[in-house]
Amino acid sequence: MCADKVQRKPLRLIAAACNNMGIGKDGHLPWDLPTEFKFFLETTTNVSLPGKFNMMVWGRGCWFSNPDSFFSMLPNVLHVVLSTTLSTLPEHAHFLCQDFDSMISLALLQPLCDLVETIWVVGGPRVYQEALMHPWCELVFLTDIMADFDCDVFFPQFDRSIFKKQQRFPGVPNEIQEENGVTFKYEVFKREICSAEVQTNMALSESEIMSDEWSGVTHNNMGTKDVGVVPDSAYVTEGDIYV
Repeated sequence: MCADKVQRKPLRLIAAACNNMGIGKDGHLPWDLPTEFKFFLETTTNVSLPGKFNMMVWGRGCWFSNPDSFFSMLPNVLHVVLSTTLSTLPEHAHFLCQDFDSMISLALLQPLCDLVETIWVVGGPRVYQEALMHPWCELVFLTDIMADFDCDVFFPQFDRSIFKKQQRFPGVPNEIQEENGVTFKYEVFKREICSAEVQTNMALSESEIMSDEWSGVTHNNMGTKDVGVVPDSAYVTEGDIYV
C-alpha cells in the first residue's frame, strides 16, 4: 500500500485526430508527421527524477499495431496492456490487465505507487473512453490534424464544457504547425468541472480501490528496472473489447 492511503496519479490522454476525429486506419496513422511523433515521445517519456517512470496504457489492438522497434524509443516507461482475451504477457509489455480498473489498482500497489509519476493513456478508443470517465483524468493532449483522412478508428466524443481547451499550456507549442503539406496544432484540454458521477467515484474508499492481491493482473517481477519479458505470447482477438 502506498503511504497507507490512496495516492492519486495524474491520468492523461494523448492522441492526434483529424477533422472527423479519426485517429487511425488499418492499424496505422494515416499521416506522416515526424514532428508530432517527436512531441508524443517527449511528452510521454518525461519524468522529473532519475529512477521514476511513467505508466503507458494500451488496448490490445493498439499495442499490436506497433513494430517491435517502436518500444525502444520509450525510455522511462512501464507498459500496461489491457485485454479481455490475452492469456500471456505480450513481448515488450510489463503488465497485462483485464480491465481499466485493474490497471488503476495496479498503479496503487508497491512498488509502482512509488515509481510511477504519470499514467498516459495512448489508445485505442475503448481505453480512451474509460479514461475520460475516470476521476483521475485531468488532461487531454489532443493534436488537431487540420485535414481530412480516411480513418476506421476514432477518438471518442467528450464533453468540452467539462474539459476546457487551454489557450496556452507549459511546454506545448502554441503556433499552428505544418509538415509534409499537413497543418496541425497541439491542443490541451483540462478538466475544470467535476461531474456528479466523477464526484461519486472520487468518494470511493481506500478499501474499495486497494487490494493486497494483484487481481486481474499478469506481470513480470518489478524488483529491478529491467523487468524482462515473457516470450512467445499466445493471444486471441475474438471477443476482446480493447480492439
